[in-house]
Amino acid sequence: MVKEHVLEQKKQVVQEIKEKLEKSESIVLMDYQGLNVADVTDLRKQCRENNVEYKVYKNTMLRFALHEFGVEGLDEYLEGTNAVAFAYEDPSSAAKVAYKFAKGNDKLEIKVGLVSKDIFDVNQLKQLSELPSKEVLIAQVLGGLNGPIQGFANVLNGTMKGLVVALNQIAEQKAKEA
Repeated sequence: MVKEHVLEQKKQVVQEIKEKLEKSESIVLMDYQGLNVADVTDLRKQCRENNVEYKVYKNTMLRFALHEFGVEGLDEYLEGTNAVAFAYEDPSSAAKVAYKFAKGNDKLEIKVGLVSKDIFDVNQLKQLSELPSKEVLIAQVLGGLNGPIQGFANVLNGTMKGLVVALNQIAEQKAKEA
């Protein structure tokens, strides 16, 4: 029989994972088997630099937390040595870090991702990782909106200049006639 304090600790871990899932914009599940300590340390550092949290949990704890969170269909991926990258700000940041690291280290296997409770396979995660960051996308949208507004302002400015020139010519003409 499982001792009550052990069961309570497991419940706390499941609750912790569930809270991280609720706060995160996306997660990436990776198999880190074969990575040495230096590689894992480097991966953790890259995660921190990109506001991504890298954690290792027991698969059973992840399974319980995912079920409590309302996500089904990930059980098949919860085998072997798994780590989870939680992205809290930019939904693409965990995928970007994982794919960037995997380019230089073939031992990291990206398994699956979760974005707003939607399951992303490896190909979808790769596409997500290739998107510009949220800030760049916002800047592009604002730039696209600014162009027509600036053009409209230039047209109005040109019209005003034309009106002023015409009024000046009329005033000069009236002054000559008087």
